[in-house]
Amino acid sequence: CAVVSFVVHWIIAVPSMLTSSEKYFDLTGMIATLLVVLTAMFALLNSGQQGSIRSTIVAIFVSIWTLRLGTFLYKRIVKSGEDTRFREIKKSLPKFLMVWTLSALWVFLTTVNAITIIALNPQEPLGPFFLIGATLWILGFAFEAVADRQKKSFSELAENKDKFITQGLWSISRHPNYFGEIVLWTGIAIISLPLLSGWQHIALISPVFVFLLLTKISGLPFLEDKAEKKWGDVKDYIEYKNKTPVLVPFFGKKQ
Repeated sequence: CAVVSFVVHWIIAVPSMLTSSEKYFDLTGMIATLLVVLTAMFALLNSGQQGSIRSTIVAIFVSIWTLRLGTFLYKRIVKSGEDTRFREIKKSLPKFLMVWTLSALWVFLTTVNAITIIALNPQEPLGPFFLIGATLWILGFAFEAVADRQKKSFSELAENKDKFITQGLWSISRHPNYFGEIVLWTGIAIISLPLLSGWQHIALISPVFVFLLLTKISGLPFLEDKAEKKWGDVKDYIEYKNKTPVLVPFFGKKQ
């Protein structure tokens, strides 16, 4: 499955690098994720096994997640014409290729927990861990999707140009979409807990990786710094920042 992710990314990276375009970057992540899930399911069925309810539902969960996020991000870049994160990176081919390679790794590390569940194909009846995990996934997915939709609608209004959103879910978290993302992958991890044994627990790296990526590497640090440079001396933003948690609604840290 890891090979599938890297091959897909490198194939699409070639024309993207030749044209110095990041247009299909997020779409590539979506395609790679779908193919990884399909490969896992195909391998399962090809071995003569019948897909369990748990494996099938997890495969559907991941597919729904990547289709929604991938199409949302693709539409956004088509409309804006550019992803500013790549403005400097794509000037260097080695750096640009590295970003595509890291995206392939992101797909693998993010989905390895779910893929492990599919591969194990547990036939046991669905229990409390599944119900709790599935509920968290649904809530996290809804939180992320609604947050993205609210920000998109806010940004589309001409009077909101160069303004920051403080409405809806964004009134209780400065990054509710990231919170939803972390929650949904935590849900997948909880589903897997009673199924894993020994070295298989390595698969729990998925939610840890997502959390660290969004809170320490490319998510919150980048956006918080960008917002600070843009609105750091704006009174309304200072008030919003002082009263609104960075990530976890209501109870999270504000700084």
